[in-house]
Amino acid sequence: MRIIVAIDIMGGKCVRLTKGDFSTKKIYNEDPLEVARQIEESGLEYLHLVDLDGARNKKVTNYRILEKIARNTSLKIDFGGGIRTDEDLKVSFGNGARQVTCGSVAVTNPPLFLEWLDKWGAERIILGADARERRVSAGGWLEDSDIEITSFIRDYHSKGVLYTICTDIQKDGMLDGPSINLYKEILGIRGLNLIASGGISSIEDINELNKIGCEGAIIGKAVYEGRITLKELCRLC
Repeated sequence: MRIIVAIDIMGGKCVRLTKGDFSTKKIYNEDPLEVARQIEESGLEYLHLVDLDGARNKKVTNYRILEKIARNTSLKIDFGGGIRTDEDLKVSFGNGARQVTCGSVAVTNPPLFLEWLDKWGAERIILGADARERRVSAGGWLEDSDIEITSFIRDYHSKGVLYTICTDIQKDGMLDGPSINLYKEILGIRGLNLIASGGISSIEDINELNKIGCEGAIIGKAVYEGRITLKELCRLC
């Protein structure tokens, strides 16, 4: 299972939110590149970089930080937040993203998302499938829909999606364990590469996600709060 560390960017700084609530912002480092270098130096290779300003503004905003990290580290970066147009996607790939996560556009403009999937390839486009009480949310988790999460993922998988990042918003930043039962249900979709995100607080949580068959796990707040060290994560690789 891939171990992926998250860096969330707001105002050019490394922050974390709780349940996606922008008012809960906590700054952990003024320099995202410094954090990225720490991740690389520990021996890890995957980074989930989230443009929170972009998610709120509905337009990729922190692409210069993406470029800076891509240019100065060898980390394999999955970038997301605010990707709504062809130009947003080009800017993301053009500034060093290896993969991009597209969530809101998959909810609001399915034909465009499927066009991107066909043009850029299913290895590069990740479906962002985030849910609150099993209903898909978009727009930086500010816009709830009536779409059921498992049906949403199954439908897109049938149309070619290979990778999905799923976050249970109620778990995000809470450090009380991931949504194992939800992930087990989603993993009933044969051939899907599921990346779990939200609530991971211990090595035991990560081992459980590996056991049920997740392709990857994204760890954020647990690292910044000292619950899990980067060296401990590296030993899992």
